[in-house]
Amino acid sequence: MGNQTMFEKYGGFSSVSKIVLDLYERLMDDDDIGPFFDEVEFAKIVDHQTKFVSSLMGGPVSYTDTQIEKTHRHLPISAHHFARLAEILTQTLSDHGISEEDAQTIVGEFAQRRNLVVNS
Repeated sequence: MGNQTMFEKYGGFSSVSKIVLDLYERLMDDDDIGPFFDEVEFAKIVDHQTKFVSSLMGGPVSYTDTQIEKTHRHLPISAHHFARLAEILTQTLSDHGISEEDAQTIVGEFAQRRNLVVNS
């Protein structure tokens, strides 16, 4: 069990997809972040983000910094937006039974990519 990834520990793609679906429902309902998703195909973003979060948890998918930056470069994402994402993500992970330590690790992985998505 010592070599088990968070991805495996929490049930793989099935569990991660439920977390990401809930996360994006919350993000879309948020007054600050929701407008970023007005023109985005929900199923497509949930699929991509499930793979991304899975990769952060040690799953079999990977994303390059270039892909992340390219996807977000046209969006006026501010430090405030990123901080709000971190708040919502932390709460969502907690609500889905992710331990506080593991949630901090996942949110920390997002934070390491902050400079790739914050544009204003």
